Amino acid sequence: MGTLLDALRRLQTIEQDLDHVRRRMRIRKNAVAIQQRKIEQFESDYASLHAQILGHRKEADSLELDLREKEERVTKYRGGLNASRSNKEYATILTQINTLRADNARIEDQAIKIIQDADALQEESKEIRRQIEEQQKHLENVRSHSEEELLKLNVMAEELSARRAEAIKGISPQTLSVFERVSESYSGESMAPIEVHGRKPPHTYVCGGCFMSLNSEHANALRIRDEVRTCDNCGRILYIEPQE
Repeated sequence: MGTLLDALRRLQTIEQDLDHVRRRMRIRKNAVAIQQRKIEQFESDYASLHAQILGHRKEADSLELDLREKEERVTKYRGGLNASRSNKEYATILTQINTLRADNARIEDQAIKIIQDADALQEESKEIRRQIEEQQKHLENVRSHSEEELLKLNVMAEELSARRAEAIKGISPQTLSVFERVSESYSGESMAPIEVHGRKPPHTYVCGGCFMSLNSEHANALRIRDEVRTCDNCGRILYIEPQE
């Protein structure tokens, strides 16, 4: 392999390493963001439960006021029983008292159910609060670990960037432009080996990137010349392995 193609292969290795480091940096940054979103969801659930609990308590307070009002009316009606002047009037007042008592029993049952629901929500909110505290501790661990690793990754990225800057010095702008264009299309896999099939001539040739057939002209040219030749199908820069 000639000097040019060898330089391009070294550049590809550096860029792949640099891409791997940058991907790890994104993962570490995302880890913190994901953990923060998880806590935000717990806090949203906690706020929703708290609002429900307040609603239940307000409803229970309203029922209690209604119950007290009806109890006062029952007391008033009881006083009216002794003052009734006829059996009919007595029966009417007694019916009103019984109706109020039935309403009170229903209100008491409703209030008890609401209070029980509020208590259950309160227990659920305590569990969510416990999970929030647990997740916040985990967030601190994730953030601390991410910060440490990001420091190391930043150093690695700077070193690789410096190596890349050194590696492109011997490559012409035209060749570098082709290399970078292909690299963008194939996520850093800008070069592909020519695979030789068959034990004896006539051999068949295949692009190691897209696995499509190649004209023998590419292999013959690269055996004697150090130049950029691209696959007719995928456009990757071709090279021949040293053993070929």
